[in-house]
Amino acid sequence: MAKRDYYEVLGVDKNAGNSDIKSAYRKLAMKYHPDKNKDDPNAEEKFKEAAEAYEVLGDSKKRNIYDQFGHAGVDSQFGSGGFQWSDFTHATDFSDIFGNLFGGNGFFSSIFGDSFGGFGTRVRRKTVNRGEDLKISLSLSLEEIASGVSKKIKVNTKSECDFCHGTGSADGRISTCPQCNGSGQVRQVRQSFFGQMSTITTCPVCQGKGTIIKNKCSHCYGEGRVSKVKTVKIDIPAGVADGQYLKLRGQGNAGKQAGPSGDILLFINEKRNDIFERDGQDLICTFPINVSKAVLGGNIDVPTLQKHVKMKIPSGTQSGKVFRLRGQGLPYLNSSRKGDLYIKIIVIIPTKIISEERDYYKKLETFDARRNLKPGKTFFEKLKEYFV
Repeated sequence: MAKRDYYEVLGVDKNAGNSDIKSAYRKLAMKYHPDKNKDDPNAEEKFKEAAEAYEVLGDSKKRNIYDQFGHAGVDSQFGSGGFQWSDFTHATDFSDIFGNLFGGNGFFSSIFGDSFGGFGTRVRRKTVNRGEDLKISLSLSLEEIASGVSKKIKVNTKSECDFCHGTGSADGRISTCPQCNGSGQVRQVRQSFFGQMSTITTCPVCQGKGTIIKNKCSHCYGEGRVSKVKTVKIDIPAGVADGQYLKLRGQGNAGKQAGPSGDILLFINEKRNDIFERDGQDLICTFPINVSKAVLGGNIDVPTLQKHVKMKIPSGTQSGKVFRLRGQGLPYLNSSRKGDLYIKIIVIIPTKIISEERDYYKKLETFDARRNLKPGKTFFEKLKEYFV
């Protein structure tokens, strides 16, 4: 079943402020709290659905990505199994709802596990060597943006070492750090004016990992990763714009010693188009016509991103006149709706003509003289005469 729109889930408008979004989530969380709906098998799912919506809309960066790319843009923020309770970062914002989450033996203990030692206080975890994110620019033509496109690009990355399988150990042996006994932290006690003071710091021997490698891999020198060029397939949705980016989760550099991989941030670079100028999802085309076509009217072949279409020019069309072709612009992200194509007419006055043409224009000069064209006062100037 297709995922519901997050704004629909929370029941708020797309222009809703942060306080409105927070208030809407609070009401839903209280309504579908599983401990209050033990007889409703759907309450837990609705409770989780509301939490997922608030996790995205309650974060300005995630919300901005969602507004641009829809679910496709933020799915990468969660794991392959979709949103999990471990992804929820706002529990401490709602002490009245989640105050009994941590340390209990019921529903919430099962979904959060031992991630929290007490409300609002996370247990310090061992250091994880997450790989670096990579920033890549990809140039796309308007035609590719209009239809969406799949690309394969080669990326220089730090990838898992094939010899030690990312562990960094030549013999596969990883020992518990004798200094911190695997906790990644050590307690330091020092004497002060107030007596003995105890502080917990990162273990200096294992750098917070809790493990050490005695026999390092000679190919990666204990890092667990080596430089490689890999090919990444990217599916670009239709309707993206210059400066927007996609996040490819887990496609960046591998972490040291089997740490999680970073992401690839793919920035869109829109190529200049010789025919069309872009304004959001609308396109603008400046189309030149000659004097006779402007005076007499007729059909012209107008270019679109897919093909040429015929458009009628009425007689007496003035230079600068703009016509609109509905639905011939770019598609909106994750929508079947499209922008429009605007055709701006420019009447071209010839600068070089042959003698035969000059004779025809001489004949027209007699008719033009009858029109007695001359500058005149504007409407507001004429109106002013009645009141001054």
